[in-house]
Amino acid sequence: MAETTSPKPAEPRTREANARIVDALPFDDREDFEDSKRGFVATLPEGVIRAPGGTVVWNLKAYEFLSGDAPPTVNPSLWRIAQLNMNNGLFKVVDRIWQIRGLDLANMTIIEGESGLILIDPLTTAEVARAGLDLYFTQRPKVPVRCVIYTHSHVDHYGGVKGVASEEDVRAGRIQVIAPNGFMEAVGGENVLAGVAMTRRAQFQFGGLLPPGERGQVDAGLGKVTARGTVTLIAPTDLIVETTERRVVDGVEIEFQLAPESEAPAEMHMFYPQFGVLNMAENTTRHLHNFIPLRGSVARDPRLWSRYIAEAMRMYGGRTEVLIAQHHWPTWGQAKVMAFLAKQRDLYKHIHDQALRLANLGRRPAEVAEELTLPADLSREWSVRGYYGTVSHNAKAVFQRYLSWYDGNPANLNPLPPVETAKKTIEYMGGAAAVITRARADFAKGEYRWVAQAMYQVVFADPSDREARELGADALEQLGYQAESATWRNAYLYGARELRGGVMQIPPRPILSPDLIRAVSTDIFFDFMGVRLNAGRATGKRFVIDWHFTDTGEVVALTLENATLTQLFGQASSAPTATVTTTRPVLDALMVKQSSVADALAAGGLKVEGEAAVLHALFAMLDDFPPMFDILTPG
Repeated sequence: MAETTSPKPAEPRTREANARIVDALPFDDREDFEDSKRGFVATLPEGVIRAPGGTVVWNLKAYEFLSGDAPPTVNPSLWRIAQLNMNNGLFKVVDRIWQIRGLDLANMTIIEGESGLILIDPLTTAEVARAGLDLYFTQRPKVPVRCVIYTHSHVDHYGGVKGVASEEDVRAGRIQVIAPNGFMEAVGGENVLAGVAMTRRAQFQFGGLLPPGERGQVDAGLGKVTARGTVTLIAPTDLIVETTERRVVDGVEIEFQLAPESEAPAEMHMFYPQFGVLNMAENTTRHLHNFIPLRGSVARDPRLWSRYIAEAMRMYGGRTEVLIAQHHWPTWGQAKVMAFLAKQRDLYKHIHDQALRLANLGRRPAEVAEELTLPADLSREWSVRGYYGTVSHNAKAVFQRYLSWYDGNPANLNPLPPVETAKKTIEYMGGAAAVITRARADFAKGEYRWVAQAMYQVVFADPSDREARELGADALEQLGYQAESATWRNAYLYGARELRGGVMQIPPRPILSPDLIRAVSTDIFFDFMGVRLNAGRATGKRFVIDWHFTDTGEVVALTLENATLTQLFGQASSAPTATVTTTRPVLDALMVKQSSVADALAAGGLKVEGEAAVLHALFAMLDDFPPMFDILTPG
């Protein structure tokens, strides 16, 4: 379905809603604009980064429209953070600590050690990480990288590592790679087991396929957008496992504070005592973060999140002169640092506590989200505004974490699936034509939330109903224009685009990046094989395959029974159907379809004793996941 309708202007009700924001918030406070530029040294002349072949992987020129006052199609508060996130390049924090900002969604922090560099969070892709380091070298002596530190397990904090370090140097011990305990398990869980679905949903969250512009993508809250390019990963050589640990890395003392199950399953803060700098990773950025991002994740624990902030204040606050994070800009001055951290601490605890208070009063998830608001002292603070997470969906995440998806009403325990629900709903409402007529009247009154809900039902009852798709898109678009949250805006506008033009087709790519599949544990590898198993093809079949990996020494007994794959590590089975001798690289190549079972057998990479046919059968049972499945329609 070709796109037939371009984005439309802001409706009068949207103009009114956005105009009210200007009066509600302290837009005359310009301190953030000064702080976000402080320490600026240099940037890329055109704000463009290209891959070696010439492909553009980062382009700030596309955001040159972000000047002056907010247009009617953008919430003025969102416009403000979008302007702030345009500050880009190399910034000096204090002597020997620098940051690369605005060349990707995240920051790369650079610490000058005694003999080389300590790089913290090498961005999303190798191309932007290399460009960032090259920019640093235009201003500072060219010395070797001695250490890479991952603060947590999200791809924008490790994916560019091979742009600044090589596996050969890591293996040879020339470069150390430090990460929080559980890092690799967290990477595998989020980015492998649910990776395809999460990638598709992230298109809505970040708006990377939306054209930048006043009626399109303006920001992602944490930064402009995620960089394109090559996602890489080098496994850590050293893990921080104690709650607090002290290390000396290339002559730099670092105090580590683990913060698991906060913004990421594996995350840690760092204090650099000789510089008076506290690095809070991604746990205190300049907005309200997500308890569950729109792309999906395990529900995070804001109670612990708040506690880790409080503990950091207690342990490091009295010694901290500058606060940095791996997104946004620093805070200078001990008093300002403590005030900022206190607001962040209270923000996460307030939403947690009040969501549970309302739940214990009998409120349902949607009611909790509608009723919960921030106290006045917090709500006017720029640093806690919902540019990425929102009070609304974070409140629902708290409910989910403690009470599950179920609201307690048995009518919602086993409802009809979406298509059947839509057909019955539209029938009860008098048919699609009657629903659309009423919805148009509500659209004119500015009731966009309801119109979007109603058109969802009409479209799922009949996805070919062009009028319903257009009206639904119009409603989503106005909601996007009003949204303060960058992620909500992106989701609404991308949803409108798909309703109008259908699912965008992108070039095919491997189900997982080769680096990611190589780096995850063998246990996660076989778990992912189980996720891909098509139960219908496996029904009635049973076999056991013993895997012997000559490179890692691992032994795995893989059982297919009851249309389910399970595995046991460390011991071969007593009567395997087949025994396979191979290496992890061979199996990795099979998983990402760089090779086939037949090719690996012919090349000698796989050696099979017993019934070789079960190996062919196993891989024939695995689904390939389409990267662009339907979300806005039943497909």
